[in-house]
Amino acid sequence: MFLEKLKLLNSQLQKVEKKLSGSSVLSNKEEYRYLTKQHSYLRPIVEKYIQYSKLLNDIKNTEELKKSEDAEIKEMAFLEHNELIDKQNKIESEIKILLIPPDSNENIIVEIRAGTGGDEAALFAGDLYRMYTRFAERNKWNYELLDSNPTGLGGYKEIIFEIKGSNVWRYFKFERGAHRVQRVPETEAGGRIHTSAVTVAILPEAEEVDIEIKTEDLRIDTYRSSGAGGQHVNKTDSAIRITHLPTGLVAACQDERSQIKNREKALKVLRAKLYEQKITRQEKQLSNERRKQVGSGDRSEKIRTYNFPQNRITDHRIIYSVYNITEVMDGNLSELINKLIEADIELKLKENNI
Repeated sequence: MFLEKLKLLNSQLQKVEKKLSGSSVLSNKEEYRYLTKQHSYLRPIVEKYIQYSKLLNDIKNTEELKKSEDAEIKEMAFLEHNELIDKQNKIESEIKILLIPPDSNENIIVEIRAGTGGDEAALFAGDLYRMYTRFAERNKWNYELLDSNPTGLGGYKEIIFEIKGSNVWRYFKFERGAHRVQRVPETEAGGRIHTSAVTVAILPEAEEVDIEIKTEDLRIDTYRSSGAGGQHVNKTDSAIRITHLPTGLVAACQDERSQIKNREKALKVLRAKLYEQKITRQEKQLSNERRKQVGSGDRSEKIRTYNFPQNRITDHRIIYSVYNITEVMDGNLSELINKLIEADIELKLKENNI
């Protein structure tokens, strides 16, 4: 069954390569994009399949040599056979991982919003912004601020930014949901621990071919940009708010002095929000078991607790804790996210009967 599936994928790759070599495909942007994605998914699998086929042939040869009447040849054949079986197990594991359908997105837009907890929640929103941008820097990804609503104490009621780079979506998609923080606020004289919450949305960045936005479906409002405490960033109506009338979705941007640039950024956020709706509909088709274990991505779902007095961060989806809260808040998210990726891979293997 495993080998048959690989043979089928090898055949699919040949068909994709034949289509890509034709001149007509270049005139169809959407088809070309689809074929190139298929090619990037199939090629590494087929390369491993070629290695795997050769390995199976070598194993077959050693099995014949194990029947030799020559004791020395027989002993060498047994040793080689065991080594080849180990290689077979390893390459099968590698192929199984490659067989998992890849994430279709790379770049993302992150929305962080302060929830319950007032000023403390806004401050934690700022802490998460720093954590994610530091994580991006560690991975050599680029990020850009799209919109923000700062508070007077240095926090944010809301902050929206973009992260670009290879495998960004793969690592950030697990951050969707409610993040709860337990700590003593700097403004708390009595030293009492407060519990606050911040919601995070991770929006896969959409291209025009993914989501078509009709001009007649938009209402565009301009207003004056303002900073923390009502201080004006500038004295012109450069801020943009775009409402998508069919869905009621709203995107705004005021961080640029140029109205045109603010409009471009707001449209980018709106397109990502519309694409997220499309992705969410697809995710609802996943098994209930997977959504329960790895998370639905809903903003209301509590996914993680940051307990500062206990130096502990707990991810509730996989019941896993780390005790290095300072390092994590400085962008060292690798351990937590790698555990989530492992759980996700295990469930995807089951779902795809691999």
